[in-house]
Amino acid sequence: MLILEGKNISHEIQGTELLNIDHVQIQENDRIGVIGKNGSGKTTLLNILAGKLKPTSGNISTTATRKLLPQLKRADTTQSGGEVTQAYINEALAEKADILFADEPTTNLDTRHMEKLEKQFNRIDGAILIVSHDRAFLDALCTKIWEVKDTSITEYVGNYSDYEVQRELEVRQQEAAYEQYMNKKKQLENALEQKKKKAARATKNPNKPSDSDSRQKGAKPYFAKKQKKLETTAKAIKTRLEKLEKVEKVKTEAPMNMDIVGASTLKNRVIIRVEDLEGRIGNRVLWRKSGFHIKAGDKLAIIGENGTGKTTFVKKIISNEKDIQISPTVQIGYFSQNLDILDVSKTILENVKQSSSQETALIRTVLARLYFFGDDVYKKVNVLSGGERVKVAFAKLFLSDINTIILDEPTNFLDITAVEALESLLQEYLGTVIFVSHDRRFIENVANRILHIENQEMRLFDGTYGKYMQYELLDERDTKEDQRIVLETKISDVLSRLSIDPKPELEQEFQQLMSEKKKLELE
Repeated sequence: MLILEGKNISHEIQGTELLNIDHVQIQENDRIGVIGKNGSGKTTLLNILAGKLKPTSGNISTTATRKLLPQLKRADTTQSGGEVTQAYINEALAEKADILFADEPTTNLDTRHMEKLEKQFNRIDGAILIVSHDRAFLDALCTKIWEVKDTSITEYVGNYSDYEVQRELEVRQQEAAYEQYMNKKKQLENALEQKKKKAARATKNPNKPSDSDSRQKGAKPYFAKKQKKLETTAKAIKTRLEKLEKVEKVKTEAPMNMDIVGASTLKNRVIIRVEDLEGRIGNRVLWRKSGFHIKAGDKLAIIGENGTGKTTFVKKIISNEKDIQISPTVQIGYFSQNLDILDVSKTILENVKQSSSQETALIRTVLARLYFFGDDVYKKVNVLSGGERVKVAFAKLFLSDINTIILDEPTNFLDITAVEALESLLQEYLGTVIFVSHDRRFIENVANRILHIENQEMRLFDGTYGKYMQYELLDERDTKEDQRIVLETKISDVLSRLSIDPKPELEQEFQQLMSEKKKLELE
C-alpha cells in the first residue's frame, strides 16, 4: 500500500540545484537504502520526505506518521558517541512511526551494536529509509536501493549486493554500447573520407578520356554533376555522423606500479613480534599478556567492541613499547582521525609530494583513483570537505616512503564510493597494512588476518573476516548446544518432580527454565 508520494520535487541551495526528482513513492513496509556520494543530497532528501524541510518546489502527500533519526547528534553530553547514538535510536523506535527516516544510524556504533540495530530495525512494523555508508548494514536490511546522483534518484530492487550486480550489468552494457558506437563512428568516418576523395578526383578530367567520355556533350558538366552527387552523399554521411548518439567510455582504474621501501627484502618475513604484551589503562585490564607475530605483506584487521583497547594496541606499536619488537627495516606511516599530517594552506598535490619520492604520474594516478581528477589536485586543503580531507591524508600516507601502513577507523566520513576506492588501493598495496575498523565489508575485502580483542583476550585468526565469523558461529553453536542440553536436563528433572509433588515453586522453576530455553532458541 502506498503511504507517501512526492511529485516534481526540486531543491536549491544558494542558487545551485541539488535535487530534481519527478516522482518518488514509499510503500508500506518498504526497506529502502539511500546511497550516493557525499554532497549529493541524501540528507536533504530525507529531511524533505520527513517533513522537516520544505522543498523549493513540488509537493509531498502522505497521511503516515513520520520520524526522523538525524545525522548530527548532540555533543553537549558526557556520554560516549555510541551511547548518544543508541539513545537517539531508542527514542525514535519508541514512537512507532509509520515511516522511520534514519540518517547514518550506525555512527559511532561498534559491530555488536550494529548487529543489534539490524535486529531492532528488522522488527519495525512500518517503512524505513536509511542513509548509510555501511554496505553490510544495507545488505542485512534493505529490499530497495535509491541511488542519489546528478540531482535525481534511480531505484534498484534488492539490497546493496543486488545493486552492485545491477550496476555491474549496466557497466557491461555501456561497454558494449561504447564499442558498437565507436565501430559505427569509424565506419561512417571512413565512408565520409572515401566520398570526399572521390569528389575531389571527380573535378579533374581524365588525362586520356575514353571514347565514351569523349562522345558525351562536354566532359566538364559530366564531372561536375558526378562531383555534386558525391558531395551530396558525403554530406548525408556527415549528417548521420553528427546525429550518431554519443556513448561515453566507461572509466577504468589506471594500474598502480608502486615501489615499496624494502619490499623484496622483507617479503614474508616476520617484521613485528608481540611477546607477553599487556594492555592496561590505570587499574583497568584491557587484555592480558599476549604474544603473536606479524609478517611483511599481512593485512591485519583489529576488531572488537568500543573500549576494548584497539587504538591502545595500535599506539603501542607506533611508540615501539618494550614488549613489541619491530624490525629495523620497517618504516611505519600512521593514519589518525585528527588528520594532523595535512598542511591546510597547501594544495592536495603539494601535500602528497611533500612526503613522497614517487613519480608525479603515479601520484596523480592514486589521486584519480580517489576521485581527484585534473585540476582538482591544485585545490587547497582548507577548502575541502571532511571526507575529501580524509582521502588526501590517506593518499599522502599511502604514497610516503614507508612499507607499513597503520590505519585507525579509515572509513569514517567517507561515502561508499570512496570506501571502495580505498579498498582497491589497499588490496593492491604490496606493503603491510594494520587497521582498526567496524566496517564489516571493508574488513572482509581487505584483511587476510583478524586480531579480535574480547573479554580481556587477544585472539589471532589466520583468514578472512568471513571465515572468522564462520568459525565464531560454529563455536557459538557448540556453546548453545551445551546450554540447550543442560536446560533440557533440568526441565526433565523438574517435570519428574512436578508429577509427584506439584508445588507452586516447582511450577515457577519450570516456567523460568522454559523461558530460558525459548530465549536461547531465539538468539
